[in-house]
Amino acid sequence: MKDYGFVRTAAAVPAVRIADIQANVDAICGMIDLACSKEVSLAVFPELCVTGYTCGDLFGQDILAEKAEDGIRAIAAHCAGRNITVIAGAPVRHRSRLYNCAVVISGEKGICGIVPKSYMPSYNEFYETRWFASGAGIPPAEMDYAGGRCIISPEQIFHIGGYGFCVEICEDLWTPVPPSSFHCLHGAEITVNLSASNEILGKHLYRKQLVCQQSARTISGYVYCSAGFGESTQDLVYAGAALICENGTLLAKGERFSMEPSITIADIDCGKLRALRQKTSTYGCTLPDGRSAAELKYGHVTAGAAAPTDFGKRLYRKVQPHPFVPGGEETDTRCREIISTQVLGLASRLARIGSRTAVIGISGGLDSSLALLVTVLAADRLGWSRDRIIGVTMPGYGTTARTRGNAEDLMDVLGVTSRKISITAACDRHFADIGHDISVHDSTYENAQARERTQILMDIANQTGGIVVGTGDLSELALGWATYNGDHISMYGVNAGIPKTLVRHLVRWAAENRFADERQASGGKAEKADRSAREILMDIIDTPISPELLPADEDGRISQVTEDLVGPYELHDFFLYHFFRFGFSPEKILFLAEKAFCTDSGGCSGDEDGEYKGHYDSETIVRWLRVFIRRFFSQQFKRSCLPDGPKVGSVSLSPRGDWRMPSDAWADTFLDDLQQQS
Repeated sequence: MKDYGFVRTAAAVPAVRIADIQANVDAICGMIDLACSKEVSLAVFPELCVTGYTCGDLFGQDILAEKAEDGIRAIAAHCAGRNITVIAGAPVRHRSRLYNCAVVISGEKGICGIVPKSYMPSYNEFYETRWFASGAGIPPAEMDYAGGRCIISPEQIFHIGGYGFCVEICEDLWTPVPPSSFHCLHGAEITVNLSASNEILGKHLYRKQLVCQQSARTISGYVYCSAGFGESTQDLVYAGAALICENGTLLAKGERFSMEPSITIADIDCGKLRALRQKTSTYGCTLPDGRSAAELKYGHVTAGAAAPTDFGKRLYRKVQPHPFVPGGEETDTRCREIISTQVLGLASRLARIGSRTAVIGISGGLDSSLALLVTVLAADRLGWSRDRIIGVTMPGYGTTARTRGNAEDLMDVLGVTSRKISITAACDRHFADIGHDISVHDSTYENAQARERTQILMDIANQTGGIVVGTGDLSELALGWATYNGDHISMYGVNAGIPKTLVRHLVRWAAENRFADERQASGGKAEKADRSAREILMDIIDTPISPELLPADEDGRISQVTEDLVGPYELHDFFLYHFFRFGFSPEKILFLAEKAFCTDSGGCSGDEDGEYKGHYDSETIVRWLRVFIRRFFSQQFKRSCLPDGPKVGSVSLSPRGDWRMPSDAWADTFLDDLQQQS
């Protein structure tokens, strides 16, 4: 079974009995059985789970450490012959000192290593130094433990399959420079943290932030597992916090304050993490003390193979179908920030060059509407009268009454200067001049209209001392869905960093939050008077996406629907995000797209949350993925000479910024990879 770069991990919180090692071992083994049934490769248990964390001065009793070793031996025997690696917490004696340790147990290799806790808290409610020595700085040493021979050292990287993980314990995470910062610089892709973190008001939010931030700083996966029910509540309460993060994103969390054992599972994408580390040139250069990562001496331990996991049957992570579109509690904040970025970029350009006007072609479609809204907000920021914005409608052979009416009404309600210039006569003359049959609706017929419109806008900008504000979006740039030296060109492209799925979302947000109260005066320029900006924009959102370069149908409706020709934009935006952001192969993009959009591709954890349900079968996804690859490669020449425009998100195709690609690259390798899957 193909792993696609994923490793299935689990944070397992058993119910413990203080100092009752046999009962704790039985509970741990039962949870190992559950993890194996879920095809988990890496299972993490809480700090000192074999004995219980809250044993206090009982840690000074010889029998507790001896029986804990017997318990680890029993856990290793229970794991034997299984494709699982377990990390369990136990007190370990070494050279007359007692250490708070994580013991790494492989079903294939047995006891693989022991990692002592580096930072021992002795403040507030904690006093671990009363019982345990710090493992920081102890030299790696071989020791016999629980029937095996292994190394005890905090500086170890363990490998399951082709992926590396490291271990830190509770307080290690709360320090200014957690040990995992060094571990990850030396090759660990996943950090596991065995913890016994008590609950006080507000602590869990801070804890979650720490885990997410550390996974982001180290570009790693992070599995955090804390002690729960059964720990002593003499003075403190332990709620069993379980968190699994990946590069700053929370993949899964367990239910706290449960009185039952719990297991939290997530599939960490190590392939994504490797791609991000490879792209981040500052990753792994030097350590905080000035040393290079190469100077650290780490032991690398093979823990065996990963579990044979059928990720196609079930994927324990959300695959967002619309990765560019903000969601959840921060939707309003993110939309406001995106538009503010566009507005400030345009306002800065207009102010810097002393522009007297901003000229923009208004089609009644999504892209030009968003560009117009951004331009209006920029004018407001600059203290301009809105009539310094010149909106131009340029009806042609395919312009419909609906789009023309929406364009005129929107300009009217926003109070911008409106000009209407038909391109039909100019195009008729142009076709006659070049000897083109006007009844032949080919690329010449379509592109001549786009170039005529661009010429009009450029000339008006020259007339009025202004610049042309471009309307083309990121998705169109990726697909090359623009006329070279036509709508492909402007003097500042405000939508250059906005993909189509996000354009629609931003127009809706702006309609409801920034322009909802703006209303057209009775007797407006278009057929429908007294329309609000919100009403107009909502109708624009519902209008099929089209360049309107072909004549309307016999009922006057749009005949040229873009998504019928190049494919659904929600698919192309999904492809673009994963191709650009992580460098995924077509095979992996297809796998993820099937999880996000297919109803028959097997479940993923996002299905349980009532989120978007896809409606494309695998054949359809393959078809449009093939189109995306071909067009992305063949249309690079259009991206090599793009006008300036603001970078908004993590994906940008500017030739001066994030994407440098030769225009004559071949797509064969990528298409062949897809062909093998279809």
